[in-house]
Amino acid sequence: MTLLDGNALAGRLDDLLGWDATASEVRCTHCGLRDLLATASVYASAMGTVVRCRTCDAVLLTVVDAPDGRSWLGMPGLTALEMRRR
Repeated sequence: MTLLDGNALAGRLDDLLGWDATASEVRCTHCGLRDLLATASVYASAMGTVVRCRTCDAVLLTVVDAPDGRSWLGMPGLTALEMRRR
């Protein structure tokens, strides 16, 4: 598994959500940390991507892509995700 920072998610989240969520503030369900998603710890492997809180190591977000073009985005450790209107 490769350790990256949250900026590694920019392209993938733009593909899935239609916007780059790495500049958005998130709040960890477990420890309450509020920070930009870009500051999170990202673990990438062939099986998918796991995003963890840099303070308490809780799983914030997961992304799994299937070979047939389907994707799953889970946000089990986020209490909030900031979304800005254009």
